[in-house]
Amino acid sequence: MISFPNAKINIGLNIVSKRDDGFHNIETIFYPVQINDILEFSPTEETSLEISGIEIKGETKNNLVYKVYDLLKQDYPLPEIKIHLHKIIPTQAGLGGGSSNATFMLKALNEYFKLNISENKLLKYAEQIGSDCPFFIKNKPSFASAKGENLQTVNLSLSGYHIVIIKPDIKISTVEAYNNIIPKKPKTNLKEAIKLPIKEWKNNIFNDFEDFAFAKYPDLNEIKTYLYNIGAEFSLMTGSGSAIYGIFKEKPEIDKYKDSFVWIGELH
Repeated sequence: MISFPNAKINIGLNIVSKRDDGFHNIETIFYPVQINDILEFSPTEETSLEISGIEIKGETKNNLVYKVYDLLKQDYPLPEIKIHLHKIIPTQAGLGGGSSNATFMLKALNEYFKLNISENKLLKYAEQIGSDCPFFIKNKPSFASAKGENLQTVNLSLSGYHIVIIKPDIKISTVEAYNNIIPKKPKTNLKEAIKLPIKEWKNNIFNDFEDFAFAKYPDLNEIKTYLYNIGAEFSLMTGSGSAIYGIFKEKPEIDKYKDSFVWIGELH
């Protein structure tokens, strides 16, 4: 079984309040982007995970893809499988690659082994894996609240627009990012703000992590400025970083950041 887990961007990210469980309540719009990893598995005699492409450090058994297999095997008689994950989506970027890998694994196991797990139950499994994971079940533009698992599909289409994503060699720890932010009431209602013309998003849609990230890593602010200078309708850091994206009417030429991950594609 082969699947192609895709990335996501955050259109706005408001850190609203600190929760009693130590997490934070957020508000954001998740939007799917077609940078894809490749995930494949087949039955075998002993379960294993091979990772190629972008290097992922640490024990393979700690990878979310492996954890999904272990989680489902507690409830269903899954056979041993050989898993191959080819990483193309940058890590520590705010693009949701790990969450997407995990959720696509969850959906693929359900389909391939005919487990007949309902969508609602898949969502519950996804919540156990990570806050961003439930989004990738339906994989449609969504307003997310609470930890990111409360989802409402929104009527937002960026079809016909182009996106540039630049991810420099900067690693931002999600824990560090949250430790350096003060939750606050959002300046604008995201669900209303996305109805504005995209050029007006700049003054109405924000990522609360940018102040911390840009102060510590000025290069990130320079990337955002560069994207606006070459014609972006809107630009923002996604997640807690460090990828910065720009949305364009016409496909732009990128003449800088040759040493960074640079991806140019169409939105759907």
